[in-house]
Amino acid sequence: MEKRYKGPFRRDKKKDDRREEVKVVQELTELEDMRLNRYLAHSGVSSRRKADDIIKEGRVKVNGNVILEMGHRVQPNDVVTLDDKVLTPVRKFIYLLMNKPHNVISTSDDEKDRRTVLDIAKDFTAERIYPVGRLDRNTTGLILLTNDGELAQKLSHPKFEVTKVYQATLDKPLSEAHMELIKKTLVLEDGPAPVDEISFIEGKRMNVIGIQLHIGRNRIVRRIFEHLGYDVKKLDRTRYAMLTKKNLPVGRCRHLTAGEVSVLKYLMKKPD
Repeated sequence: MEKRYKGPFRRDKKKDDRREEVKVVQELTELEDMRLNRYLAHSGVSSRRKADDIIKEGRVKVNGNVILEMGHRVQPNDVVTLDDKVLTPVRKFIYLLMNKPHNVISTSDDEKDRRTVLDIAKDFTAERIYPVGRLDRNTTGLILLTNDGELAQKLSHPKFEVTKVYQATLDKPLSEAHMELIKKTLVLEDGPAPVDEISFIEGKRMNVIGIQLHIGRNRIVRRIFEHLGYDVKKLDRTRYAMLTKKNLPVGRCRHLTAGEVSVLKYLMKKPD
């Protein structure tokens, strides 16, 4: 009999006694002496590293002059353009964690005019923000929205291996043989699908599975089970990086605490 596993699908309880949710506001109060690559990153263009390449390509101008030095200092009254489009750095970073409901689209807009995560988020912030990654329409759970373009790109990049934990409810109990096959890594049509952990969840039926992975390919969790002949009836993302759903009802959002933002940024400093 497969041992029922408590973690990592339960909250990792570390020292964090702060109950009050702090609206994270990282103010760029001083634009003096800002490096050009940082200016581009804060304008949502790209990460600083990618900004270096953009600058080298001669696409960036300061006050009408092409600048090829990523370390060029931008002054408060300078006009910076990319491909002749004026850039404006974000002065206030917003980090919003949402518990996405069923039947909500996790894109900025939808051509069919269906409800999106931004329709929900507008009740929690007036700032223009964007979802990090996607959850398909029928998948519920955690999704991060932010206007911090540099952090968003890192969170979405495969090399940073951001951990995601899901609770999947299948149409029938998962066999122990299939559990072992998943642990050993299935090979799907687009390549291997490694998982970090997979387990039955204590107190749940044998068709409710906890699965942790860091790959982020399209519909990867559903496809893992479908490959073995299971239909995923419900799929809920219960953890994203170190963020959990604790005290976050379905359809609601909360601002990350300053500490949570710091941890996220620390995790994204993974070396090449």
